[in-house]
Amino acid sequence: MTVYDTALGASTPDTITLLGKDLARDVMGSVGFGELAFWLATQRRPSPGETRLFEAVLAALADHGFTPTAIVSRLTYLSAPDSVQGALAAGLLGGGSRFLGVTEDASRFLNAVVTTADLPTDEAGWDELALKTVQEQGKARIPGLGHHVHKAGDPRTPRLFQIAEEEGLTGPHLSLFAAIGRVHPRVLGKTLPLNGAGTCGAALADLGLPLELLRGFALLARTAGLIGQLAEELRHPVANDIFLSVDSNTRSVAPAEE
Repeated sequence: MTVYDTALGASTPDTITLLGKDLARDVMGSVGFGELAFWLATQRRPSPGETRLFEAVLAALADHGFTPTAIVSRLTYLSAPDSVQGALAAGLLGGGSRFLGVTEDASRFLNAVVTTADLPTDEAGWDELALKTVQEQGKARIPGLGHHVHKAGDPRTPRLFQIAEEEGLTGPHLSLFAAIGRVHPRVLGKTLPLNGAGTCGAALADLGLPLELLRGFALLARTAGLIGQLAEELRHPVANDIFLSVDSNTRSVAPAEE
């Protein structure tokens, strides 16, 4: 018989084992969900500081109001109230390059630099590396730079940097990202904020989480936000108003000629 090894969950008639621990005795009531999510992904138990920074990232990404992901979840629930899983899935499927995906995009962008460069040892060195990085981008967008609402500064960004600093977890990704924030006006001729999603990506990369899974962590955070959106939809429904607003303001026009 083929045996499938796993360090994650496994069951016998009498026990459930997770990460080598007895689920009921050692995990439930003792390990927080954020800590467990980190542990599941890395198969190492995070330190209290790592847990604090990781959970700060989850909080930063949980909900941003009536974004497209939230609206589509509410509208899907309006259409299929018997399928809460469909409503959640609809919102999660909308996590891409404009919403939520920036977390992964920024981490990959920064990682491509820090894994190929000689890492600086002081702020001046990071500024020099960041300046070269921004110049090489030319007119291409730098993931994590700029925000459509928080044009004067994303309030999540300094808090994430503060927590990382307090816990001794400011690594090369956060250091490079901070330097990009300092030097990019010299190249672009304007000042753009480092957005929270990009900072989250830098923080997650410095925590050693797999880059291939970083969008998954953003989606994990947003799942909690979408549940909140659906709970609010139950209390104060707006999805039907959104639908009727579009439906009642639809205008028929002739197809555009090519």
